[in-house]
Amino acid sequence: MLDWKRMARLVALAAGVGCGVAEAQPALTTIQDVLYRADGTRFSGTMFITYNSFQAGDTSNIATASLTLPIVNGVLRVQLAPTTTASAGAQYSVRYNSRGVDQFTEVWAVPPSALPVRVRDVRVSTGVVVGPAPVTTPIQISDVNGLQNELAVRPMDGVGFTPGRAAVINSAGQIDGAAGTLSDCVRVDGSSGPCGGSGGGLMPSFSDNEVPAGLVNGSNTAFALAYPPSPAASLSLYRNGLFMRQGVDYSVTGNQLTFFVVATPQTGDLLVASYRYGNSSNPLGSLTQPQVVCSAVGSSTSSTALTSLGTCTIPAGLLGTGDRLEVQYQYSHSGVGTGFTGEVHVGGTTVVSRAAPATETLVVGHTAFGIFSGAQVWDSQSWGSGIAAASGAGSGTEDTTQALTVDFRGLLAATGTDSVTLRNFTVVRYPAQTNP
Repeated sequence: MLDWKRMARLVALAAGVGCGVAEAQPALTTIQDVLYRADGTRFSGTMFITYNSFQAGDTSNIATASLTLPIVNGVLRVQLAPTTTASAGAQYSVRYNSRGVDQFTEVWAVPPSALPVRVRDVRVSTGVVVGPAPVTTPIQISDVNGLQNELAVRPMDGVGFTPGRAAVINSAGQIDGAAGTLSDCVRVDGSSGPCGGSGGGLMPSFSDNEVPAGLVNGSNTAFALAYPPSPAASLSLYRNGLFMRQGVDYSVTGNQLTFFVVATPQTGDLLVASYRYGNSSNPLGSLTQPQVVCSAVGSSTSSTALTSLGTCTIPAGLLGTGDRLEVQYQYSHSGVGTGFTGEVHVGGTTVVSRAAPATETLVVGHTAFGIFSGAQVWDSQSWGSGIAAASGAGSGTEDTTQALTVDFRGLLAATGTDSVTLRNFTVVRYPAQTNP
């Protein structure tokens, strides 16, 4: 006999399950429109809609799939889950096909809407991602397998690391900037000094076809050169026209040559040597040369505000204790309506500020900027075609281990048609030179 009460309970349970499935269905937005071709006729064909999986705004999970939608006589109507409130990256790729040929593609970002929307309401530019920003969390070094070990074997910056300098490895295995001036040579041990070795300077002397001093008797292995080769690798030694290999046939210490036994010069042999050396009695070979850091023309201004008309940047590490900068400048003034001022700044230090009347046509001068331990002293002179010479002096506290900018500025005393021009400027560095 049929149990009607039990049957009623089963029907109610099935209805509840059905309601639960209905409630889990995502809300849909209707896209409804009429599509035309450019010639005014209605578009007919097929629309292909593809999308990757995403989570809708109501937490419904939308699986990766595609839809194929016929468009007859231009009529388009489709319902899609909104993407503008979905997980990041949710969007629809839409491809229009007519007569078996893809006509064009576009991207849709569908908003939630109770009313139908048109294609123009959902179309976005290709590559645009519409939706909430992705949730990001910092990635720790330990989160990446092997990254900690890879970083551990890489050298770190040392305390002397400076951009724009030659890199050397310090005793701790860190990367440091080479110390010294730009004219120095860096050795393999990371130290630096004048190129050409001790006393070599920028312009070494040369000894060509020199005959080493010493007895050539088949037993003597010690010979002497007039000067120590600097560097030692510059020495080319020949025995009877045959090139002798340093470290194989002989050794060199200072100006002393020592032949190995198997290469001992025999009676009648001719030895000839050519090499570079540092000659302390030759100023051109031992004295450090001045360096022109900048020399150029500047620009003009008619402003009443102080304006930069030219700059010269001294690279970091170029200036050291005992160095000196010499700055030269030439300003010209056109017009007779107002006066003008020329200023020179070395870093944050104003070393020249010279005002001239409307009748003056030129302001020229020079400044010396000397560097000692931790500070600087400067002195300046300026004059014009009509104004008298003026001088000044002062001190500065610029950090010369960093890049230092020499800035040439100008302004007019009042608005008008006059102008002030930086005609030329030169910055010369005189390196420290010890010559007791």
